Amino acid sequence: MDRWKDPRFLSLSQSLEEQGKIDRQLYDDFNVMHGLRKKDGTGVLVGITRIGDVTGYRREEGQIIPTQGDLTYRGYSILDLVADLQKTDRLGFEEITYLLLLGKLPTKEDLDYFKSLLLEAQCLPDHFLEDVLLKIPSTNLMNKMMRALLALYSYDQDPESDDIKNVLRQSMSIIAKLPLIMAYSYQAQRHYIDGDSLIIHKPRPDYSMAENILHMIRPDSQFSREEAKILDLLLIVHAEHGGGNNSSFATHVVSSAGTDSYSTMATALASLKGPRHGGANLKVTAMLEDLRANIRSLDQDQDIENYLRKVLAKEAFDGKGLIYGIGHAVYTLSDPRALLLKDQARQLAQIKGCEDLFYFVERVEKIGGRLVQERNQLDHPVCCNVDLYSGLVYDMLGLAKNLYTPLFALGRMSGWSAHRLEQVLDNKIIRPAYVYLSGHRTYLPLDQR
Repeated sequence: MDRWKDPRFLSLSQSLEEQGKIDRQLYDDFNVMHGLRKKDGTGVLVGITRIGDVTGYRREEGQIIPTQGDLTYRGYSILDLVADLQKTDRLGFEEITYLLLLGKLPTKEDLDYFKSLLLEAQCLPDHFLEDVLLKIPSTNLMNKMMRALLALYSYDQDPESDDIKNVLRQSMSIIAKLPLIMAYSYQAQRHYIDGDSLIIHKPRPDYSMAENILHMIRPDSQFSREEAKILDLLLIVHAEHGGGNNSSFATHVVSSAGTDSYSTMATALASLKGPRHGGANLKVTAMLEDLRANIRSLDQDQDIENYLRKVLAKEAFDGKGLIYGIGHAVYTLSDPRALLLKDQARQLAQIKGCEDLFYFVERVEKIGGRLVQERNQLDHPVCCNVDLYSGLVYDMLGLAKNLYTPLFALGRMSGWSAHRLEQVLDNKIIRPAYVYLSGHRTYLPLDQR
């Protein structure tokens, strides 16, 4: 008999649930902000940062006024940063990484030097591919990437020092190596678990990070300029999202304890892996696939609306009552990341012959936003978030679903590294307080219980 299905064990878990669950009303009684969110949905201030800011509303006389969303990296609007990259037709993730880490826009000379450092740091340690990545394949790439990051600690000659020069070196090394770790972990999974041929492509020194990712994960290494540009954009829009998102805050918390860079970034990856954070794009994809299976054709607005109403009523999909990809904790009228990605997705859809799929997602955006507006009695339609279109882009790029969240992590590693550097310089441990509810009990010896 399976001991974990034994009635006695099941009674233990039931007892845990009864003893451990906190009544939500108690948060109000003790004036505790549940999830560090205020009643109006805004976040509790827990720190100060110069790295990134998320804007989706303004306050006037205590009221929240919806505004067009903006995301700033070191004071620069992401809309302006991306506009310049697109105007000059250059891939810019490395440039954005420089900005996030070092706080200023690089000159051409600065950028060339920075790229040379990343190129040098890209090499994996001797036998790391065989001993760490290939010998122990995993069905979950995020877990595999965490394990690999922790293994890198053993290859670092100075893993524990929090001297800022050392932490910057480690940050750049992790940013440079993570695409290889992801790509080779993916290839190991395809070979040892899925039964496909094992194909390992070495990164090319003349390729950008986005180009090398496509080069390393595709069996034939082939990709178009348009595909590289939109993957580069995905990395950029995912690179940073303020200090309050779950994974960046986790980065601050563990960094404040004085732990090493590898443990810190494994923690950030663990946070992003969660379906309520980085895994949300997979929820969007699953919902859209379920929707497509339950309508007559992609252009049936009424069928789409009927399905989405059932989703909100907890009668369809996962029963949670959420239209995934619609709404955001901060953005109200628009998510700038979604706007940028949608524009590029439209162009890629035309090239790929996927216009029907693009317009289907656009219908979900419009209908879903209106239905959530009606349910919440708002004055404006609820905007979509970046996850609605990121899944579409990944799909058009022909990427496996188990790469969606790891690719998110590749972009966000730049922001996490910037937040870690900021926290190390701050040198103050984060230690909030909790309300204790169990009171005090009289101890009973074992033979009296």
